[in-house]
Amino acid sequence: MNKIYTIATILMLCSLNLSAQQLNTSMDSTVTTNGEVTIKGVSVKYSATTGKQPVWDEKGKIIAGLYFTYYQRLGVNNRAKRPLIISLNGGPGSASVWMHIAYTGPKILKIDDEGYPVQPYGIKDNVHSILDVADIVYINPVNTGYSRAVDTMDEDEKRKTFFGVNADIKYLASWINTFVTRQNRWESPKYLIGESYGAPRVSGLSLELQNRHWMYLNGVILVSPTGLGIERGTAVEAANLLPYYAATAWYHQKLPSDLQSKDLTNMLTEVEEYTVNELIPIMAKGGFLPEAEKKKAAARIARYSGLSEKVVMEHDLRIPKGFFWKELLRDEGFNIGRLDSRYLGIDKMVAGEKPDYSAELTSWLHSFTPAINYYIKNHLKYETDLKYNMFGPVHPWDNSNNNTGFDLRQAMAQNPYLHVLVQAGYYDGGTDYFNSKYNQWQMDTSGKLRERMTWEGYRSGHMMYLRSEDLASSNEHIREFLVKSTPKDGQPAEYKR
Repeated sequence: MNKIYTIATILMLCSLNLSAQQLNTSMDSTVTTNGEVTIKGVSVKYSATTGKQPVWDEKGKIIAGLYFTYYQRLGVNNRAKRPLIISLNGGPGSASVWMHIAYTGPKILKIDDEGYPVQPYGIKDNVHSILDVADIVYINPVNTGYSRAVDTMDEDEKRKTFFGVNADIKYLASWINTFVTRQNRWESPKYLIGESYGAPRVSGLSLELQNRHWMYLNGVILVSPTGLGIERGTAVEAANLLPYYAATAWYHQKLPSDLQSKDLTNMLTEVEEYTVNELIPIMAKGGFLPEAEKKKAAARIARYSGLSEKVVMEHDLRIPKGFFWKELLRDEGFNIGRLDSRYLGIDKMVAGEKPDYSAELTSWLHSFTPAINYYIKNHLKYETDLKYNMFGPVHPWDNSNNNTGFDLRQAMAQNPYLHVLVQAGYYDGGTDYFNSKYNQWQMDTSGKLRERMTWEGYRSGHMMYLRSEDLASSNEHIREFLVKSTPKDGQPAEYKR
């Protein structure tokens, strides 16, 4: 009996050992596979390294492990001239899954041409990937993807260290420094790309990397950026939504025939000019706006937004976004998506002030979640029983002292090589396209940096790359940006009078 019990115990311990290996909580381990993809008609062979790299505290103790995936094109003789793209998403609390398997990487999820889920779920080659011209690393901050803090940290310490605008920037910059050193990429031109909240994240990182790690960048790409800590004020904040409302109303054919017959961007030029030249001053008058002027403004807002004058007047000219998403197609029994207003949802009741759920986010999670879990296990060969956090617990998030837009401006001023590209979807109501333009206008009021700033718009929403036409054009715009931001051989980083 004793012998049998001993064997059983050994088997049980082996089983427990195997389970621990499957959970894969190591903070410093990777696996590398090779792949191949055809981009622009050319076969591109690459290696994909995925796993975790540690975050250390100031005493050299590991406090977290960040899950990442790093793609390198094979057969490159001179990596000193090959760009390295460092990719981060936002939330805060969002994994790097979105741009990884839908935008710039060598594989993208299976969806239709407009971005809607299709079965069977899975992935396919990304013929528009930028891997032909740049290497890419996708980083998951703490509590996103498989990234985790060590168990010995208490919750207050985790929040102080990881979950805030400036804490996030500080530890990510340190991690990037280690990554660049490990991968021997200090000579390479380096770029940051950040989507949504990832935009203030990489904007702040541009200055943190430069001033504390002496890592100078060639470019920062802001995809569907948030406000970057740039104050609007109540009047500007309310007025700036009108161009997005107009774009969405145009898409759903809710505008008057003379506006509806125009091309989208031509129509928006008129709305943007009205917003800047007339609506902002009108909103600034608030309750002291004369009634006749208020009614005139309501008529104009109604004309551009697709809503009724009555509704606009009832809201004192200030239409909340949630109400707009509920109201525009209320008579048809639909609500529209927040981050991409092409998407339709169905609420329990037609009545109400805002949609019951986000139609677009539900659709995206529908297609992305099975695809990333399948891809990591079956293609990247990374084994773990940890849950892949599409959205992880990072709240409450400390938003205080958000100066990221001005940090980016300071980094540009200090670094003559540094360029900025902004990409935005016209139908994005979460981080609307017009406010992304406003960011650029206000970042540098001197206008001296404007020649190094580029803005591109797309006829889709927050993740414009989900629409096949925009996937092609947005990746091509990144290629053009890499060329634009690469100095000529021997060109010094200096300002000349």
